[in-house]
Amino acid sequence: MNPIHIIGGGLAGSEAAWACARAGLPVILHEMRGVMGTDAHHTDKFAELVCSNSFRSDDPDNNAVGLIHQEMRALGSLIMAAADASRVPAGSALAVDRDDFAGRVTAAIEAEPLIEIRREMIAGLPPADWGQVIIATGPLTATPLAEAIRSLTGEDSLAFFDAIAPVIHRDSIDMDIVWAQSRWDRPNENGDTQDYLNCPMDKAQYNDFIDALLAAEKTVFKDWENVPYFDGCMPIEVMAERGRMTPRFGPMKPVGLTNPATGRRAWAVVQLRQDNALGTLWNMVGFQTKMKHAEQVRVFRMIPGLEKAEFARLGGLHRNTFIKSPVLLDATLRLKADPRIRFAGQITGCEGYVESAAIGLVAARFAIAEARGLAPMPPPATTALGALLAHITGGADARGFQPMNINFGLFPPLVPPPLSKDQRKPALVARARADLAGWMAA
Repeated sequence: MNPIHIIGGGLAGSEAAWACARAGLPVILHEMRGVMGTDAHHTDKFAELVCSNSFRSDDPDNNAVGLIHQEMRALGSLIMAAADASRVPAGSALAVDRDDFAGRVTAAIEAEPLIEIRREMIAGLPPADWGQVIIATGPLTATPLAEAIRSLTGEDSLAFFDAIAPVIHRDSIDMDIVWAQSRWDRPNENGDTQDYLNCPMDKAQYNDFIDALLAAEKTVFKDWENVPYFDGCMPIEVMAERGRMTPRFGPMKPVGLTNPATGRRAWAVVQLRQDNALGTLWNMVGFQTKMKHAEQVRVFRMIPGLEKAEFARLGGLHRNTFIKSPVLLDATLRLKADPRIRFAGQITGCEGYVESAAIGLVAARFAIAEARGLAPMPPPATTALGALLAHITGGADARGFQPMNINFGLFPPLVPPPLSKDQRKPALVARARADLAGWMAA
């Protein structure tokens, strides 16, 4: 049997390779890290996380992200298995120890006898004799391959920058000022309501901080003016540029938190989330930034409780490239201009770790069906997997196509509509579960 070639060993490529191999198909996984690095990665491990360590909500009953987690687990997802095994406290969210997570994915891929790993950069379109190919090169696609895709499709690739949040050593945080509490005291799976560290600001401190953000020296990209930032990864200083109060109603919102030192809600709060299993590293939630490194240290040490903060990693930016999927891909993720090639992961225009892996998993199932001589059957659009797939392959407006996270707004409306707003999410979830079960059985 001809092998399936997968280009890219990130979350989508790793998920796709694992799914194909577990279905009994030989795989050749091409990954350039180990031979050539990127501006954002630090290792050559598969599925390395370069931004947050959070897979976001793990609540399958009330959140579309939690629902897609559940659907992926049902389909034997490697990424979800590794995430569950490397979990760290994060309230109702699923956050992981990033090194342990990547190590588990890498170990599984390396131990799978049907997966051949080739550390090499693919500098152009896949050769014609490769047969089925899944391109899952992600937001950091090498320029030669990106140019080859552009030449083949005739469409301009779109690009924006993802911003990376800083990570702080736990023992450098002043716990006489900072307190532990999850917003609204929401418990995690163990019933703990203190998964986040909270740095309080009064009004004067907040205004001084915003002034410093706005005045700080930023990284300048002369070739990339008018950057269309994805809202989910918008730098904190860009947020402040859109309005002084914008951060206070975003990542710095104080609602649901009571400072035990005062018994009151602070004017604004900076939250920190555990970044590794040991609890020695914590990341600044929503504090992606394009400030220069020295400025980050100066400005972030203005935050109460972080005056002596030691940074394990400072923030930064990396380029994110994605294709105009609603125009270029068919319903099974095949490139219309060359149907032997499928795309998966963030390069398709989905946004987020779990979404990238989910599209990798779906692309693999399509490739498996095709290798067996069967017609690929997309998951129902009423499921989280199907809703995301339908959006990027045709449901989105191609004219202003931008990366998208999974959310209930992508699901088809309920017919008849629920009697009340409170009944909508439970009804969408119940329909999704029933339809996924039917699709899996078929």
